Amino acid sequence: MSDSEYRDIQKLDLFAQMTDDHFASLMQGAYVQNFPAQIELITEGDPSDFLHVVLSGAVDLFSEWNGRATSMATVRPISTFILAATIKNAPYLMSARTLEKSRIALIPSQDVRSIFDKDSGFARAIVTELSQCYRSVIKAQKDIKLRSSLERLANYLLRQQKHVGGGNVFTLDFEKRRLASILGMTPENLSRAFKGLQPHGVTVNGTRITISNQMGLEEFAKPNPLIDDAST
Repeated sequence: MSDSEYRDIQKLDLFAQMTDDHFASLMQGAYVQNFPAQIELITEGDPSDFLHVVLSGAVDLFSEWNGRATSMATVRPISTFILAATIKNAPYLMSARTLEKSRIALIPSQDVRSIFDKDSGFARAIVTELSQCYRSVIKAQKDIKLRSSLERLANYLLRQQKHVGGGNVFTLDFEKRRLASILGMTPENLSRAFKGLQPHGVTVNGTRITISNQMGLEEFAKPNPLIDDAST
């Protein structure tokens, strides 16, 4: 692990309040590895041997059951996954694969649990991180259960528009099939939903989105900070 990667990891909110000695102990057994695209990093049901830190690239968290598969989240630098399984010493509830060439730091889970018992700053940061993850899950459940597929897509586009700077023309983060999975739709339903948003000022060309009627789309979507604001 390079000095710059070491410092970047230490700056994460999860580790920033640790003592230097405890952080050094935590990193002693860690190592960094490069992975090509489409490599499965962890498999749901397996023991949570490592806490992973994405240093570059992107990782898809997904789940499979009875012949079906769904994307749960995308992890981008610099952030960790999956903390809850590491702390609980429980099997992974999701699998993870690289979406592109990625550089990942792997921290032994037993070391994370050991330092958790010793470092109060680290323990508080873990509670904060897990609380934020819990709130994100609740928001995602509200999005799926309280909104139609058309409303979910409309609010996703508004969130993505804000994420990339607020312009009326922007590009989706990923291809439509994966977007459909994240929004709980089939690709066919997503295609119909895009057509359904045309009267509200949305046009799509591949992964390029144009919003020509901002007010109309917002009036239809009715964005709610208790669902759509990831910072709270």
